[in-house]
Amino acid sequence: MKTKAIQTPDSRFVDLPDYPFEPNYLSIDNLRLHYVDTGPKSGPVALLMHGEPSWSYLYRKMIPIFAEAGFRTIAPDLIGFGKSDKPTNIKAYSYQTHVDWITRFIEELNLTDINLVCQDWGSLIGLRVAAENSDRFARIALGNGGLPDGSIEMPRAFLAWQKFAKHSPWFPIGKLVAKGCTSELTPDVIKAYDAPFPSRKYKKGARAFPLLVPTSPTDPAAPAVRAAWEVFKRWDKPFLTCFSDRDPITKGGAKMWQETVPGAKGQPHVTIKGAGHFLQEDKGPEMAEAIVRFIEKS
Repeated sequence: MKTKAIQTPDSRFVDLPDYPFEPNYLSIDNLRLHYVDTGPKSGPVALLMHGEPSWSYLYRKMIPIFAEAGFRTIAPDLIGFGKSDKPTNIKAYSYQTHVDWITRFIEELNLTDINLVCQDWGSLIGLRVAAENSDRFARIALGNGGLPDGSIEMPRAFLAWQKFAKHSPWFPIGKLVAKGCTSELTPDVIKAYDAPFPSRKYKKGARAFPLLVPTSPTDPAAPAVRAAWEVFKRWDKPFLTCFSDRDPITKGGAKMWQETVPGAKGQPHVTIKGAGHFLQEDKGPEMAEAIVRFIEKS
């Protein structure tokens, strides 16, 4: 059955600051998925996964650094975000469907030796895709994210955000991103984060994501997440944590990965100082350069 979806008008994306990238599209389950694809096509792959409620615009300061370092730099917009199609029924969004869509995406592009860079929901999805398709991944760099299975109590800041997403009639995407940054965003940048979402009907995915995070061991996604954790307990490929020090939701979360993942042992883990939840926005070049050094040395 075809999923009913809408497309954000292209006019919304004209002259966005610092986002000169040509659009690319792939059809998955009759849904149009947009992605940035720049840098040498023969280079190693850097797959940059955004989270909630952002889109590939979040990586605009990092994409050129990866591309100039010789990476084929790919930044998809998750279904429901950015220039990708947006199903209009909130029930069309589930944790599993997002994992399936990104799995299909890397299969269709036949991506291998992937260097995954992920944050927020980009990590909930990207880490599961990596665990379930480990032969396609070479390294992982995780920033301000995780892989909750519902067994650990979530921070109060997240529970408040979840309640807000569910009940608030006011859901201003650009201002929400700005609130998660330590730097002050200009009106043009806030407008760029708002660009994919002209009205409420375009925001179903952004509304759905906070509610899909497993907060109970009985969550439908919990068994698959626990299976992914079992993979990471044996993961000996290079694994870097790159968290910020001013994120109330994920602060301190790097330690679990450093202690659990064999491939994280001895890596040059980074704490990005002075950055908030959206560290790509606050300290994008610093984050990108740290990850490039990690990849080149490992």
